[in-house]
Amino acid sequence: MATDPICGMSVDEKSSSLFIEQQGRKYYFCSTTCKIQFEKPEKELKSLKHALLVAVPLTIIVFVLTYASKDTLVPYVLFIIATVVQFYSGERFYAGIVDAIKNRSSNMDTLIAIGTTAAWAYSTTVVFMPSAFPTNSLYFDTSTIIISLILAGTYLQRMAESKASNSIASLMKLQPKKAHLIKGNSIIEKPIDEIKKGDILLVKPGENIPTDSMVVNGSSSIDESMITGESMSVAKRKGDHVTGGTVNLTSSVQIKVEKVGEDTMLAQIINIVQEAASSKVPIQKLADKVSSYFVPTVIVIGILSSVGWYLFGGVGLNIAVLIFVSVLIIACPCALGIATPAALLVSSGMAAKNGILVKSGESLQEASRIDAVVLDKTGTLTEGKPSVIDVIGMSGFTYDKVLVLAAMAESNSEHIIGKAVVKKANERNLKIEFPKKFNYTIGSGVTASGKDGTVVTVGNTDMFKGKFTKAMWELVLKLEQEGKSCLIVGVNGEIAGIISIADKLKKDSKQTIQAFNKSGKEVWMITGDNNRVASSISKELGIKNFISGAKPKDKLKKINDLQKHGKHVAMIGDGINDAPALTKADLGIALGSGSDIAMQSGDVVLIKNRIYDAYISIELGRKTMAKIRQNLAWAFGYNAVLIPIAAGALIPLYTINVYNFLPMFSGLAMAFSSVTVVSNSLLLGRFKIAN
Repeated sequence: MATDPICGMSVDEKSSSLFIEQQGRKYYFCSTTCKIQFEKPEKELKSLKHALLVAVPLTIIVFVLTYASKDTLVPYVLFIIATVVQFYSGERFYAGIVDAIKNRSSNMDTLIAIGTTAAWAYSTTVVFMPSAFPTNSLYFDTSTIIISLILAGTYLQRMAESKASNSIASLMKLQPKKAHLIKGNSIIEKPIDEIKKGDILLVKPGENIPTDSMVVNGSSSIDESMITGESMSVAKRKGDHVTGGTVNLTSSVQIKVEKVGEDTMLAQIINIVQEAASSKVPIQKLADKVSSYFVPTVIVIGILSSVGWYLFGGVGLNIAVLIFVSVLIIACPCALGIATPAALLVSSGMAAKNGILVKSGESLQEASRIDAVVLDKTGTLTEGKPSVIDVIGMSGFTYDKVLVLAAMAESNSEHIIGKAVVKKANERNLKIEFPKKFNYTIGSGVTASGKDGTVVTVGNTDMFKGKFTKAMWELVLKLEQEGKSCLIVGVNGEIAGIISIADKLKKDSKQTIQAFNKSGKEVWMITGDNNRVASSISKELGIKNFISGAKPKDKLKKINDLQKHGKHVAMIGDGINDAPALTKADLGIALGSGSDIAMQSGDVVLIKNRIYDAYISIELGRKTMAKIRQNLAWAFGYNAVLIPIAAGALIPLYTINVYNFLPMFSGLAMAFSSVTVVSNSLLLGRFKIAN
């Protein structure tokens, strides 16, 4: 069974003819009204407003005439006015019944239409056939007030939902509609849909970058706040990548299109947010199961209550009809259907606007359960941009000689530390020889052969066991106690020098660990660095548990161990090297930045590359699930309490006079229930994202 993304009712995909396909995904609807609301919310809201403007004044007239006039013509006037409200303003409910019959299902319109029609039909019969019933009471006021209240409640709900979806709408507005295509010596304005990969575009100051591209001519400052959340602009020049939707601030630039359509980063962000907002969480399964049986069950309860009181309770037919109407209206399952989607829409949209992409509702539920956190070090807790601090030559090797040999060995390496060595050699304008042979040992280091046959090894201390003198080892210990990592450089099997590397901690790393510790999470840092460096960093950050000298498989092992002990584990890493661990964890949180973000690596992606957002993600999951539980408790509790009341539970206490107001109260309560659920979800907006 699919779920209607608007009202939350269950829909059978096999029999439903009401669906649309967007971005490769099918959305099913219980009624045409919901389908229009999804496709064209402005049109549906306008139609709803018009129906409400007709219903409300006519309902007021019906109410006044019912209780203020005894003229013999009044019943006929009431019939005419109530009929307009019933079949014009209430037309959407009858259309919903037709859709339900076509799709062999039931929806919330079924209850409203049957209930109000019963009151209207009973009253119409009394007007034209007064001898048909023992009493001549009319209930046109009941049917019109119920329709007006439900329309008003739905209108308020739509307004609240539009506020909730503002985050997604603001993201969509960032997508430019047109681009300036450079063709020869001409500049042609073309719709963005017609732009192809490889096209050269002109972007003027003040314009949004049309799509993910590379600067090929000119330079400018780019406002990337929609991606990174940073207010400071970023200088871009030839060869730099720019992201679609960001704003060109200062100068015209020419860009070469690299990605278009659904491949762009902005499109992926929007798609992820929409997926999360419309996805299900495991807690929703109960609500879905109840909803699928809810409407027919309520109709049966309404019939049994009505007939039971009429046959065995001594009430008149008019009261029996009102019992039936009250049960159907008060039990309308709107609140139950939107309890989960409303909260997911608010939280996922709010998170995306602040650079946190949550891929599914299930990720939010899992985030709420997290009690253990495993963190990578390099690129996660640190800037991920290590730089060479010390180069110490030994056995006659100079600073530059050690550096140039290490750079030769690392010239083929993609490792971030190897790149730091090469960068330092380039800064000193050293000539780097390309190695004849190259071998990389995961987690240890590299070995390369120069053209003259010299074998250079660069790696950790494990690669040079038995080669250290006492003085060398004391020097390594001293550097590591300072929080530096040491690369040992060997030539033909002998130690030629030591290169120390330092990677600055991110400015929010300490704040993040403090937040995790304060919230009672068990925190682990796992790093390939040796014990002394790991100990130094852990002590500085306040991390009690760490594993040093770790290989990639050690992260998987630790996560597995924690899970075996009943822990729900979040893994926080760079999204590429840590992909296996991110997948193994209950919640994978991938850090990324700009267009290089690893969208597929984690359940949550932190676009700002800000580690504190990992803590925010877990807290947001906890807050969201709390709201969903509150919403479901309200929806279930509301029906559990009010259905028995509507079915006649108060008659022994207050007699049948309770039905002078109960049907109208039912409509008000149903509308209030839906608005309450959406409004409660909107309170998530108070949750503080940035810090």
